[in-house]
Amino acid sequence: MRPAFVSESLPPMDVAGRLGRLRDHLDAAGCDALVVTKLENVRYLTGFTGSAGMLLVAPDRALLLTDGRYRDQAAAELAAAGVAAELEIAGVAGQLEALGRAAAGAGRVGLEARSVTWALERRLEEQFEGSTLVPTLGVVEALRQVKDEGEVARIEAACDVADVAIAQVKPMLASGCTEAEFATELEAEMRRRGSSGAAFETIVASGPNSAMPHARPSSRAIGPGELVVLDFGATVEGYRSDMTRTVCLGEPPPDLVALVDAVFAAQRAGLRAVAEGVAASEVDRACREALADAGLADAFSHSTGHGVGLEIHEAPAVSKDSTDILRAGAVVTVEPGAYLAGRGGVRIEDTVLVGRSGARALTKSTKDYTL
Repeated sequence: MRPAFVSESLPPMDVAGRLGRLRDHLDAAGCDALVVTKLENVRYLTGFTGSAGMLLVAPDRALLLTDGRYRDQAAAELAAAGVAAELEIAGVAGQLEALGRAAAGAGRVGLEARSVTWALERRLEEQFEGSTLVPTLGVVEALRQVKDEGEVARIEAACDVADVAIAQVKPMLASGCTEAEFATELEAEMRRRGSSGAAFETIVASGPNSAMPHARPSSRAIGPGELVVLDFGATVEGYRSDMTRTVCLGEPPPDLVALVDAVFAAQRAGLRAVAEGVAASEVDRACREALADAGLADAFSHSTGHGVGLEIHEAPAVSKDSTDILRAGAVVTVEPGAYLAGRGGVRIEDTVLVGRSGARALTKSTKDYTL
């Protein structure tokens, strides 16, 4: 049974309608049929959650292929999602043969360029005799950018789980625990609260370790007066959350207080910039300019954010080089940071829903940093 704080009444997702929307984009992608090999995309289009499978989407049919481990599960998940797709159960060789038969007559067969290995491409080429294989980029991912009501509800539920979990375990930081011990307890609490697993590898980085944006939790004991970067997320029905808070046991030294204040100001600037129709690069620019005004331009060493959904990093990209335009219904992070080698670092991150006139925060934990 799902714990009480993850709603039993999450609204349904419109999985059944996604194949039709994808078909509308095949011609623009330069193909008559598409072989979907990225598992998150297979799940998005069919509801199938197995660890192995491929999907052929053609104008008049869809074929899901997987192996015998998922015979019953795949059939049940297709039916539950209301997806009109055929199901083929076979080993890899049999799946490839079935793909070739199903795509017979398709002049152009698209492959997901970022998820097809060279070896698989060669084997597919043998099967699609008479067809031209064409690379595609981001066809399904573009559809995934705008979340439906059910998807937003699941991401928000994952955010709620993480919010409650950090509130429950944060007092442990005063016990002299190590980074690894705190990360283990935080992940366990998220599971107790309804998460199926951590959304990504939890970051707990204290003292000088906090100056490394992706430091792994270590055996270092967390001490008073030092910054601790906590970056973590939960997963609910495949959808993820992402949040970073920076805290301190007591008051940090004045130079680190100034660092915290500057990152808070940068994140506020970034959040104010989020709205439908805004270039994602403008959100990044708002954060970057705020940190530059504080003399910390060189201390911000990563992008401002990313999309969140079935993957922890997905489109749209929120970076200075991004060409993405924010769309209402997209879910993104805003997470500027500043890092002083050997001293400490600060990152503040929220997962937000893009709206027509602004952003709605899905992560709600306090940003007060002193414990």
